[in-house]
Amino acid sequence: MTRARFTIALLCVLIAGAVLRTVWLRADPPWYPTVGVVWHDEGAWVHNARNEALFGAWRQDAWNPMYVAPVFTLAEYASFRAFGVGTWQARLVSAAAGTFSIALLALGVRRLAGAAAGIIAAALLATNYVYVMYDRAAIMEALMVAFIVAAWWASTRAEDGPSWGLAAGVFAACAYFTKAAAAFYVGALALAAVCSLVWPRSASPDQQGERRAAAWTLAGLGLAFGAALAFFVLPHWSDYQFYNWQMSVTRKPSYDLRSVLTRVSWFPILHDQFSRMWFAVVVGIFGAWTIVVRWSRVLAAERLLLLWLALGILELLVHDVGNERRFVFLIPAFIALTAIVLARGAGLLPADVTRVPPRTAWLFAPAILYSAYIVCGPIARLAFIYQVKGEARLSGALAVALGAAVLAFWSRLARWLSSGRWSIRTAASITAVLCAANVVEFGQFAWWRTYKNYEASVAIGRVLPPETEVQGKLANGLALENRIRPIFIGHGFGNFSDRKSREDVRYILTYTAPAIGYEGSQIEDVLAAYPGWRVIMSFDVAETPSGHDRAALIDKRAGH
Repeated sequence: MTRARFTIALLCVLIAGAVLRTVWLRADPPWYPTVGVVWHDEGAWVHNARNEALFGAWRQDAWNPMYVAPVFTLAEYASFRAFGVGTWQARLVSAAAGTFSIALLALGVRRLAGAAAGIIAAALLATNYVYVMYDRAAIMEALMVAFIVAAWWASTRAEDGPSWGLAAGVFAACAYFTKAAAAFYVGALALAAVCSLVWPRSASPDQQGERRAAAWTLAGLGLAFGAALAFFVLPHWSDYQFYNWQMSVTRKPSYDLRSVLTRVSWFPILHDQFSRMWFAVVVGIFGAWTIVVRWSRVLAAERLLLLWLALGILELLVHDVGNERRFVFLIPAFIALTAIVLARGAGLLPADVTRVPPRTAWLFAPAILYSAYIVCGPIARLAFIYQVKGEARLSGALAVALGAAVLAFWSRLARWLSSGRWSIRTAASITAVLCAANVVEFGQFAWWRTYKNYEASVAIGRVLPPETEVQGKLANGLALENRIRPIFIGHGFGNFSDRKSREDVRYILTYTAPAIGYEGSQIEDVLAAYPGWRVIMSFDVAETPSGHDRAALIDKRAGH
């Protein structure tokens, strides 16, 4: 593929990806089947950017997520200043970030495995249904992942120009300050750099160049985090410590051994994401094992790709697998590895694997068994869909059988998995089928799309005068198409402490269906403190898989 053909093909993919991310941008996120986007979180996370754009001050109340997501907040503010405050303006940041990530992943994969691999990666990422839907939501995942992809792309260029390592470190820091969940990638980038310093690639013609790239990468991380520490973290230490530790870590699931083992068993079966992209998960795992087998001979960027996947999974297992949004950062890594394997056209594993003796394979038995669990789980779970115990038992049994077979017949399987060839036309056909399946899913979303949340936000602007203060998480969620002043009430944070004594605030917004106070018991606390409350107006909204939910504007003091 010539440079011109690659450029034309990539532009076509980017246009298609941009259309999927921007058409009907005010529509509700998919509610059946859901992909885990919680729409009322959008207004909560853009809260400070909206405050500054509308009222000229970042802080208006006790909820200030700019201390946990400063880069995201600045990006949202830039969008609001350029285009005004609104739903599509808030979502435009994610849509643009997602589109850029397609291009950067393609360019990075191209440097590792050729132009065809780059186009395959771009096409799969551009159409991946879950990835598209998170690129259409005004929450942090899309921008965080785009910075991770940018950091990885810069790493693919670092061996040719070591100063690109500096850019990789800066992009990784930006990912972390977009959302702290990117901490795993900061660790992966630093570990990959240390590996290059200590054990440079044995086949490298310029080991000093590899070491210089690693040194520049570590310098980029040090400079970026040093600047953030000096100009942001330390001057706002109390707020930063609260939002990034007390709220983001100590409030999360338990970290005892039983909880961790539960997350280990839930990881590939709890959500639909891996079932939707099962082919990429399976082929991506083979791509990851290829890097393990050829560790001393692969490029530093390939090592980083493996560490991205491995440490990302480890962070989820330790921290939380309950929210589907946490899995989004794995999608580009799986797709990049899949594209590399497909474009190679020769065996799911490299010929080197036949030289790995069975006793060495047994040393990796735990990793092989868990890889088998990740392969089996997304399909086996369909027999017990959303019945976690049944899913885990069947998936575990199949994984043990598959893992045992791999270890027992290692030499024979190694020869089989490393044999066979396919043409690039076959790889392109497989890619086309996968993309078509994703587009069909998007078509289903388009056919059944609703605009309930957008219309409810507009209706509130007609009922309440500008700058009316309104309590509740839904007040933030429904604030993008009006000028109310939402007062966020989190569970133990935000405006929680005075939630029952805000006599100066007359109104509260909350769900009434599927249940009153559905978004949290703290809302029920407020209503219990004002027994004479009365519903002024109700609105159709879409949050649960039914798609038929109701929100209500409530006058707390109606009985006074």
